[in-house]
Amino acid sequence: MAADYSFSGESSTLFLMRTTIDKKNIFPAYEYLRLNMTNNLSDGSGVSFYLGAWGRADLADKTTDKYTNEDLQYAYLSYKASKNNTIVNVGRQFVTEGVAAERIDGLYLRNDFKYGIGAAAFFGHTVITEPNSQPIYQGGALVYGTRISQTDKKYYTVGLSALKSERENNSPYREEEGVDIWLRPHQQVDVTGRSTYNSITNGWMEHSYALSTNPLEQLRIVADFSQINYRDYLFNMTTSALSFANRLIDPNEKLIATGVILSYSPIKNLTVSADYKYHDYEIAKNANYYGVKAAYSFPDSISAGFGVHRMDGKTGRLRYTEYRAYASKRIGVVNVSADFTNVGYDAQINGVKNSFAITGSAGYKFNEKLKIGADLEYSQSPDFDNEVRGLLKVTYAFDTRRGEGGDKHEK
Repeated sequence: MAADYSFSGESSTLFLMRTTIDKKNIFPAYEYLRLNMTNNLSDGSGVSFYLGAWGRADLADKTTDKYTNEDLQYAYLSYKASKNNTIVNVGRQFVTEGVAAERIDGLYLRNDFKYGIGAAAFFGHTVITEPNSQPIYQGGALVYGTRISQTDKKYYTVGLSALKSERENNSPYREEEGVDIWLRPHQQVDVTGRSTYNSITNGWMEHSYALSTNPLEQLRIVADFSQINYRDYLFNMTTSALSFANRLIDPNEKLIATGVILSYSPIKNLTVSADYKYHDYEIAKNANYYGVKAAYSFPDSISAGFGVHRMDGKTGRLRYTEYRAYASKRIGVVNVSADFTNVGYDAQINGVKNSFAITGSAGYKFNEKLKIGADLEYSQSPDFDNEVRGLLKVTYAFDTRRGEGGDKHEK
């Protein structure tokens, strides 16, 4: 293999427009930048650097307590060996290994050994995503963990994982252990799932399992089961919306949810499906969500769909019938789409019986590098007599590649 050097990236600029319930004009401008640099070596290994960042500037009233804000999403150096799926990452990165789904500043390692055994480990500091985080949301100053797995590529994967987070004074902040599985007992059957335990609260955080099967080529069936204990699952969250401190979530709540989806394709490009989901809350009691939908899609040309769903719960906001219809069409270098959603409540909420939203979108592709798109949404709901939101997005992509012989290609 010849050496291969490449540099690529994408810039996305977004302008949002809306008016808040207290009559503030919110017109923020966002810039998202992603960069990738890769050096593929002649022995099959490679070294890469990845960077993603965003910034915000308010063009009218303030979105938060400041007119500007920014964040470094990720920035890490990665080495991948030519054998054994060996990976070494250093820097700010998002780690997903078993019980871990963490953004850290630190080190990540993984390697595959003989007999299908694989191992991964990470070590670093947690990265807080709250722009104005209070001490209660600060999370652990130090986080580390590991996952060990055994795999037969045809039939199964079983993984054991653990995560520990410590405060700055070295006291425990989070301690979680878990098991995850993937099973294929038959060519048309897949089973996936995980169970997670909280060692500080001494309780199971979550059990989540799903089974999918294709008894016929045109028929797919998916069934799932999950159980969540809020006190154990949301213990020491680093996101304020999921914290017990704001009193929006009852720590004593428990949820068991079961569901099934049946999808059938009677003809090419057309899929019809029916789904049912049962939610059993210990405090909020039970709710049933069920419905049907149909979708037609012709690649790179047109897509359309329609669906009807019913929610039967114990509160007014959880007793409604939902309708949705959408369509999109590609006309040369232009994409246009429309989406309509209506929610009809059994009883009025703030004097509103029907809540709806209409969204129109259009996009224009100048070339492979430059695209522009716009969305406009009009809605009425129990919270707003009427609301208009707008979005404008400009995306520019670039790519430079150089081979071992010195030849250069640019896009």
